[in-house]
Amino acid sequence: MFKLNRFAGLCFAGVMASIALPNTAFAKAPVPIDYFAIRHGIADVEVAPDGKHLFVLKLESKDGKNILEIYDTNDFSKPLRRLNAEPMELFTAQWVSDDVIAGSAWKWVRNKVKGPEDSALDQILYSYSLSSNKFKKLDPEKKARGTGSGFTIVKVLPEDPNTILIASGNTIGAELGVDPLKAFRPSSYFRYNLKTGHKKLVMKGNYDKFGIRFDGKGNAVFARGRDVGAHEDINYYRPEGTKDWVEFGRRRDDDNYDDLYDVIGGASRIVGKKPDDPNTAIIIDNNGEDKASLWEYDLVNNQFGKKLFQAEDADVIGVLSHSNTWGEGEDGDIPIVAAIYPGAKRERHWFDMKEKELYEQFESKIPNAHEVRITSRSRDGKTMIVTNRGPKDPGSFWLVKNGKMAKLGSRNPLLAPEDLANVEYIRYKARDGMIIPAYVTKPNAGSAPWPLVVLPHGGPHVNEVIGYDEWGQMLANNGYMVLQPQYRMSTGWGKKHFDGGLHEHGLAMQDDKDDGAQYLVDKGWADKDKIAMFGWSYGGYAALVAASRSPNMYQCVIAGAANADAKQALIGNGGGLGKLGVAVKDWVRSRGGFIGINPIDEVEKVNVPVFLIHGELDSRVLFKNYKIYKKAMKKAGKPIKLLPFKQTEHFSVFMSYKVKKDLYSGILDFLANDCGMPTNQDS
Repeated sequence: MFKLNRFAGLCFAGVMASIALPNTAFAKAPVPIDYFAIRHGIADVEVAPDGKHLFVLKLESKDGKNILEIYDTNDFSKPLRRLNAEPMELFTAQWVSDDVIAGSAWKWVRNKVKGPEDSALDQILYSYSLSSNKFKKLDPEKKARGTGSGFTIVKVLPEDPNTILIASGNTIGAELGVDPLKAFRPSSYFRYNLKTGHKKLVMKGNYDKFGIRFDGKGNAVFARGRDVGAHEDINYYRPEGTKDWVEFGRRRDDDNYDDLYDVIGGASRIVGKKPDDPNTAIIIDNNGEDKASLWEYDLVNNQFGKKLFQAEDADVIGVLSHSNTWGEGEDGDIPIVAAIYPGAKRERHWFDMKEKELYEQFESKIPNAHEVRITSRSRDGKTMIVTNRGPKDPGSFWLVKNGKMAKLGSRNPLLAPEDLANVEYIRYKARDGMIIPAYVTKPNAGSAPWPLVVLPHGGPHVNEVIGYDEWGQMLANNGYMVLQPQYRMSTGWGKKHFDGGLHEHGLAMQDDKDDGAQYLVDKGWADKDKIAMFGWSYGGYAALVAASRSPNMYQCVIAGAANADAKQALIGNGGGLGKLGVAVKDWVRSRGGFIGINPIDEVEKVNVPVFLIHGELDSRVLFKNYKIYKKAMKKAGKPIKLLPFKQTEHFSVFMSYKVKKDLYSGILDFLANDCGMPTNQDS
């Protein structure tokens, strides 16, 4: 059993981020807005494959840039290296060998955005050698389209520590949102030699074979292809020992509305191979059912095999791989140890009981354990970095070494557990009977009924499981109950739930949000005369729709990065539409409200105060949305409060401390004063 003890002589003051803010003792809520506005203390920690070193990616001041510190795991008295990427900022990092760290860095390079998905940011990939103490660029610095790098790291190759697999293209990671067109833009794949900088083409990107999946030895084993004329996706695999691609499924047709759950909702995908059986894939698919499950798939006979797991009320949305990514199986694949599905948190159905026992040990030892992950582990398995993230923990990092466990630090060292609120998972009925999952954050202070903020997620076709949500916790800390509904078209809750949102922007999708607020009023938790909506991206669109509803249950709305005029197709509709089928084209256009309610057409109906917020450098929802809506509201003589930001992208990860502080202060001021929703914590 692991013990929750500190190492003898461990001094981690150098690793703990020291944020330069007033030295205020923790007190009853609300805490200073500064505490929520910092970007992070520690962003990431990872141990090297040999277990001898670890890095810490961190901030040392509220206005500073990330620093990468490297430590000897036997001596934390001072770092071996302190690194930065001036004039850029280190963004991500990962060990790719015992000696080399690779990752990305970014900087602002322009003061305007040319069009959808054309960012004012540049990103590059880098590698850093501990032995030579030198950085290298993995690709020439260039103008990035979107928030992705010119190249992305696809695979680390444990058997070839000097080589990694990289891909061209501008993919958007899941943490930054979803662009449907990215799924149809092929990438080219290269072997990159970390010592020489030489790139060798492995596969050239084209519509015949893309979305390549590689095993741990760098062999291409699965691919997607596209029959452009038929608008169909094709799955391919390579039989062991050959380089021939064999078709094993032509299941998704983007002319067919019934297949949108697969094409857009991500309900069908390959996640691995069955151990010791190269002819059996492991896939996530609904296979004609409402919920997506985890299946074996017979590649030779092109048919489904054994159902490995199905959740009762949700889709399987992913898998958890074995924590030791360096000790892979003989075929180079990392074993799958659990299926993941949404619920009160990202729930796990375990296949590997040893991994389950290990995780349960950590969950029993880490305070306020919620979503515990082993995020990196040494080759011998003895040294690990374990993380936790949940309502009472913004993100903590723990070092496990030789059977002992020590806390390294936190993403937000300024927030104590008592400053944060619990999150409750609920399910309620919409007016047409559909069951809507949701998350409710209740303030620690005051008593029911609380003033309520409905906080719909962006997307809308994403899965949102609430662990630690900064916006929700900031509002709850200031006395507001927060509802985060998983309205129809949210993914992870089944085909019926997803399909129920088609052509329902501002209609049934909007009803789901209102019905959730009414549910909380009926339970006596929410004050019916103190309800607001705050959303970002699609959530901002929903807030603008809410402003014009009649009768209106909201006292005001806050719309951030909102798609205000969907008819002009101002988001994500750049190149590639011509290669898509009727259903996907329709969906791409309708996701912004083109089919449904368009906010710019509803301005005359607006009947509550509106707070409009937008970044001028937003490449996902262009700033012209802000200007169009502002002009229309002023022409109609409607009250509107404005907060434009000059150097802000669409995603909060790129928001500076000052932007976040102004944003949060502006929201609280608007709720208390313009909206008439002061709490018992307002002075």
